[in-house]
Amino acid sequence: MNMPIPQALVTRYFQLLVSRQFSEAERELERLKQKMQKTEWNRGYFRALFGMLLARRSKNNDAGSFFSKLDFGDKAALHDYRREFLDHTKNGLHGDFDRGFFSAWTDCIRVLSRMQIANSPNANSATSKNGKVETLKNDKSQATMGNFLKGKED
Repeated sequence: MNMPIPQALVTRYFQLLVSRQFSEAERELERLKQKMQKTEWNRGYFRALFGMLLARRSKNNDAGSFFSKLDFGDKAALHDYRREFLDHTKNGLHGDFDRGFFSAWTDCIRVLSRMQIANSPNANSATSKNGKVETLKNDKSQATMGNFLKGKED
């Protein structure tokens, strides 16, 4: 088969996508590309990663894209999607490119399901259901308007 793709880089890439750090995600994607051998499976895997970046970065957040429909907090749905993608990776009717493509999605869903992400669906909006500004739980350095305004009142 082919050399395994470094999972630490892939995991970091997905974390950067979720937190919308696109410049750093692009750099990580380039690092991954440098480490990948030229195979059809890897081409499919890389194409999926690149497509995720484009879908996530899209200004109008294309309502038709799978990524925009994902609720990062719905662990049961993420589990079901991962199982479905995993089935595609094992399907002998798919070529190497397709199996690589679905493997990238399997890895993505695995990482998303393990992340602690704020209440907002898809973390695409900065406001939660109660209208308060929130940060991603894993991004303690991010300032919020709520925290800023609290400081002004004192």
